[in-house]
Parts: sequence; C-alpha cells; structure tokens
Amino acid sequence: MATGSTSRPRHLPEKGFPAYAYLPGRHPHPVRDPAGHSYRVEPMPVTADASLGSDPFLWGLDLFNHGYYWEAHEAWEGLWQVADRGGPSRVFFKALILLSAAGVKIREGKTAAAVRHSQRAAMLFRRLNGPSEHIVENALGLPPAILADYAEAATRVPAALRDVPLGRPQPVFDFVLGS
Repeated sequence: MATGSTSRPRHLPEKGFPAYAYLPGRHPHPVRDPAGHSYRVEPMPVTADASLGSDPFLWGLDLFNHGYYWEAHEAWEGLWQVADRGGPSRVFFKALILLSAAGVKIREGKTAAAVRHSQRAAMLFRRLNGPSEHIVENALGLPPAILADYAEAATRVPAALRDVPLGRPQPVFDFVLGS
C-alpha cells in the first residue's frame, strides 16, 4: 500500500492507501482490470442513513487530500447514490465528485475538462446555503462559498505539478478538506 503526504491529516489512518493513484490510460483500471488496485475488492458498504462522519465519507476525504482523486470520486459515489434526490446531501456529494474529477483532469493536463468540472463543482457548492452551509462547513472545515472560489481558482492558476513517479499521488489543490 502506498503512503500519502505526511503533512496532510488522516481520518482513517488504519486504512492503507491504494497502490497507485489512478490516471486513465496510464495505469490498469482499478476495478475492471485484473491488475487494478481494487480488482475484486468490495467497496465500503454505504447505507441510506450514511452520515458525514461515516467511514465512506472520511475515506473519501483521506483519498482526496492525499491526491487520489479518482479513488475519492469512487468513495463518494456510493454516498451520492443513496442521498435523497433533489436534497442538499446529493448536491454536496455531486460537488465533491466533480471536484475530484477536476483533480484527475488537472493531473492529466486536460485543462478544458478540469475547468468544466471545477466550474460545475463551484456552482453546486454555491447552491448549498442556509442550514446546509453550516453542515458543509462542519464536515469540510470550509464554507461552501469558499470551496466554490477554491474550485474555480484551481483551474485559473495552474497547479505546479512536480515530476512524480508514475502512480504516485499528487495533491493539486492548495486546500485540505475536513481539517
């Protein structure tokens, strides 16, 4: 199992990171390819009453904060699927999924796709106001309006990508979620 950045917090430190941070076309597909890091691995179970303190949510935070963007997207996908249609939780999880997708596209150097995903994430974060705003801020440590600004800024100011070995995770956002 890979290790993440030591300067970023962990919510589930007992859970090891995947062997690589998936980038399409550069690694075996994590779940479809027999060489994938999560091939035949059951995802964390998600129930309809899963909370923002649940293991799937916290695992998504760990993955996102340490540069495993595709994997974070997958962790939050189950939560999005069980959230009430039209409810603020569904909007919240979709925003996180899109922000994760933007992280993948930034790492791939696909600027137009990264901008599209980050702008959609920002639009959804801005829809989370009123009581939802406090829930998001408590869960992520940042108000949704600030997250929206950060999402858009990430594609206006290109991330200074380091030359990292293939498969190594690389955080591309200057903020940490859930700290």
